[in-house]
Amino acid sequence: MNLNRYIDHTLLSASATESDILQLCDEALKYDFYSVCVNSSNVLLAKQALGRSEVKICTVVGFPLGAMSTEAKIFEAKTAIDQGATEIDMVMNIGRLKSKNYLAVLKDISKVKQAIGIIPLKVILEISELSKNEIVKACEICIDAKADFVKTSTGFSKSGATLTAVKIMRKTVRDKLKIKASGGIRDAETAQKYIDIGVDRIGASAGVAMMNNQVSNAAY
Repeated sequence: MNLNRYIDHTLLSASATESDILQLCDEALKYDFYSVCVNSSNVLLAKQALGRSEVKICTVVGFPLGAMSTEAKIFEAKTAIDQGATEIDMVMNIGRLKSKNYLAVLKDISKVKQAIGIIPLKVILEISELSKNEIVKACEICIDAKADFVKTSTGFSKSGATLTAVKIMRKTVRDKLKIKASGGIRDAETAQKYIDIGVDRIGASAGVAMMNNQVSNAAY
């Protein structure tokens, strides 16, 4: 299995320096990760570092709370795309979902998707804040909003991905949306478990450790 091609090599810390971002990009090139995932202020730097390589540039929008206005999310997404982003991971408005204002959640996601066109849109649900029924409802809304992925977590909340939540997401979206698992996935064995239940992408800051772990296991 080409684990590297599942990985969005991620660095979203507010204190990440420019040299940290450059190192992230160097690692992505070395291991041929699917993408780097950075904050929108670092997209241009990542674009310069990655040049004409096939490594994609993913950025987060409305991160990490999802409580920004739709207009702010659209502006951030479009600006990032202009600077070289090729995928957008937006945070769902969790408060609106928990208020059962499903139309507002739908409009928020739909308008961002309409604004970015063919660029893949991943919607971060933040599963640690949601009940099982809310996860199902969030996935259903993402289908209706024509998102491309549902994503488990920001990595900045109480906890990250869980196999139980991903199974709920897979059962709900079936083959209509892809799934990105992120938050707390730190080794190749755990990543494989998610891939085995139907995850299409892994968001992780431990991509290099995963690859080294995979090589070590293959040696036995």
